Amino acid sequence: MLKPIVVGLDGSRESLAAADWAGREALRRGLPLRLVHAWEGLPEDDVRADLPELRAPQYQARRALRGAVEMLNERYPQLYVTAEQLRKQPRRALLAEAENAELLAIGSLGLGGVGGFMSGSVALATIAHVERPIVLVRADETATDEHLPDAFGKASTRTPHRDVAVAVDLGGTCDDVLDFAFQAAQLRQAPLRVVHAWHVPLSKGVPSAEERTHVREAAERALAALLEPWRTEYPAVSVHETLHEGHAAHILVRAAEGAGLLVVGHHSRRAGIGAHTGPVAHALIHHVNRPVVLVPHG
Repeated sequence: MLKPIVVGLDGSRESLAAADWAGREALRRGLPLRLVHAWEGLPEDDVRADLPELRAPQYQARRALRGAVEMLNERYPQLYVTAEQLRKQPRRALLAEAENAELLAIGSLGLGGVGGFMSGSVALATIAHVERPIVLVRADETATDEHLPDAFGKASTRTPHRDVAVAVDLGGTCDDVLDFAFQAAQLRQAPLRVVHAWHVPLSKGVPSAEERTHVREAAERALAALLEPWRTEYPAVSVHETLHEGHAAHILVRAAEGAGLLVVGHHSRRAGIGAHTGPVAHALIHHVNRPVVLVPHG
């Protein structure tokens, strides 16, 4: 049975943009799309939801789901879409949905925090603990943003896709990250831009030019060796390697400019509580205006 792409929906502009992005991605992957709306703060399934104070949020949830389904059916008539209201806390709902999802999509408010399906610390905690890839989508994201402008500089969906950018950490395991990025690039027939941030360890003091050259060349060799089997597995994907000296968070925010999609790994927290997502993921969540896919690993 095919796993769906799941969208956390609340009717906001961010979550509707996430639903639209996920609809296109589901078509590319040949997957069904599942929309869910969680009622934060409402009682569990064994409590009646027909009390007057519960009718308004129930109506709003149904309206949000119905409106999103109608939008997707109109834009992508060949897409299989289902929708469901979940009487659970949003974080619990998303983590439960993740167990049977190929990919999760939620809206992102950028500097104001992560919104759409959830907001603030609840969203960050969910991202930190989810064990499936999750994409964050801005409110103004449209289908034309995935494509290069036409010859007249106008937005178009008939031009080639923008490249997919992926962040690679040579010091950790990144097979899942690369697998997602190569597949995304192949599905879009887009180039793949592999970005790695390197630096001389601070413990060595102020590095000389020779030391910096040595570290960079070592990183270039390691990156080439890492990508070799992936180039073989995905021969149709054009791969461009880019190495920059500096902190990963700053470099990746800049690297996302001009890309249609940014893919980055982050460490999921399988135990414990909290909303810590790591400095790199945190910077991308708050500062990147393109769709960002966070792939858990390690």
